[in-house]
Amino acid sequence: MDSMLFYHGDILTMEAREDRPEAVVVEDGRIARVGTLEEALNFAPKAERVDLEGQTLMPAFIDAHSHITSFATTLGIVSLAGAESLDEVRDRIRTYAKERKVAAGKWIVGFGYDHNDLAEGRHPTRWDLDDASPDCPVLIAHASGHMGVVNSLGLQELGIDKDTPDPEGGVIGRREGEPTGYLEERAFTQRSAGVMRPTMEETLALLDEAQRVYLSYGITTAQDGLVREAEWRVLEAAARTERLILDVVGYVDLEEADILRGNPQYQNYVHRLRLGGYKMFLDGSPQGRTAWMSEPYANGEDGYRGYPIHGDDEVRTMIETALREERQLLVHCNGDAAAQQYIDAMERALQKCPKAIRPVMIHAQTVRPDQLKIMAELPIIASFFVAHTYFWGDVHRVNLGEARANRISPVKTALQDGVVYTFHQDTPVVPPDMMKTVWCAVNRLTKGGTVLGEGERISVYDALMAVTRNAAYQYFEENEKGSIKAGKLADLVVLGKNPLTAEPMELADIPVVATYKEGRKVYQQ
Repeated sequence: MDSMLFYHGDILTMEAREDRPEAVVVEDGRIARVGTLEEALNFAPKAERVDLEGQTLMPAFIDAHSHITSFATTLGIVSLAGAESLDEVRDRIRTYAKERKVAAGKWIVGFGYDHNDLAEGRHPTRWDLDDASPDCPVLIAHASGHMGVVNSLGLQELGIDKDTPDPEGGVIGRREGEPTGYLEERAFTQRSAGVMRPTMEETLALLDEAQRVYLSYGITTAQDGLVREAEWRVLEAAARTERLILDVVGYVDLEEADILRGNPQYQNYVHRLRLGGYKMFLDGSPQGRTAWMSEPYANGEDGYRGYPIHGDDEVRTMIETALREERQLLVHCNGDAAAQQYIDAMERALQKCPKAIRPVMIHAQTVRPDQLKIMAELPIIASFFVAHTYFWGDVHRVNLGEARANRISPVKTALQDGVVYTFHQDTPVVPPDMMKTVWCAVNRLTKGGTVLGEGERISVYDALMAVTRNAAYQYFEENEKGSIKAGKLADLVVLGKNPLTAEPMELADIPVVATYKEGRKVYQQ
């Protein structure tokens, strides 16, 4: 019997704030004993002893929403994160093409630019990208993943010209009738889906690297938040060849529901992979001004409020499908109008089919106090992308005005109203850095140093609950994960400092020293 005894450090069980045990015993991948050091030594006298050396042991973090296969893909393409000008975007593309010796006619793909950070204050155009690579089709994705740009050859490859109509729920950018290369929402996601897919072996190697990144942040359960046929092939191959180190839960695009139906990996882990339910999108992103708002954007033209992706009847039909099949449903809502569409459709669908599926509102960026009260009643879990307060808080002040920007990710209100809440990073939008996210929820500082909604700050303990016990509950795994309790899996993280006693501004700097998956060390700083 393999056993370990952790001691000589702070232990946060997340079972109760006041819990302060001296030792934890792990046997065969599960928590066997939590208590005093004397009790632990008597219980497991021959256990391998792990001296925490004054560091802090707590349950490993649980990723409530991200896209691990998409993140893996970004590791093999042009990184545009942090680019500060169009010249820098072009230079990174040129450098990538030169170093990789990309042949003429082959796609070059980049990810992570943010027009809000560019000196020019705008999205690139086809002509900007033509200058970077006139001989190769180029596609670059915005950091949000909701929009992107292709060059002139890219437009040809995608079959887009001046006569191509906008798809429902998407926009093709135009200048005097000619496409500019900018593609928004469904115009981007549908057209870009098949661009430059690496081989399966290349993709699996990138997935190995992606897992190492998640583990380095203390995460042992990750999500693939939009599984279609291509993503499923990768995940299934990784599971079949036993390459998954952490647990991965996938959510199938409701428009490709056949992947889920009859699948033996629905709700059951097979080689660390399972399918958790369905996913659907109702709008876009607030930083890209495509989130569907009930009131116009600040400085918007003609009362522009963003737009929906689906009509009300279509949304209600899809929700009824999830309820009828008793599948959990994750729904992307950034704008409060999208949130209202979801709430209204869920209320009506539950009247016809009252099933307890723990539905989730993903992002919930601008959800209103009146909506949170209804979410608590239904109930709908709110999974907040609270790191928006830092990464795009200053942008939201411009796009939404001060009042609405201060209510972004209203975690304190959700907590007070009894809404179950979790946190996520929507990786690859931002790295899966849980301690940075905890810092964001506690401090709510923007990049520019402004406190964004002081009244929505929460305690460190309540922030840690979002990425441990609450996240386990979201996955229906509260009996297996999320806290240090006898019988649960020994998914653990060792932090360099106790977040409960650290200065709030230091939270993001607390290092992950080690990560354990079912008692096996899978990451060491």
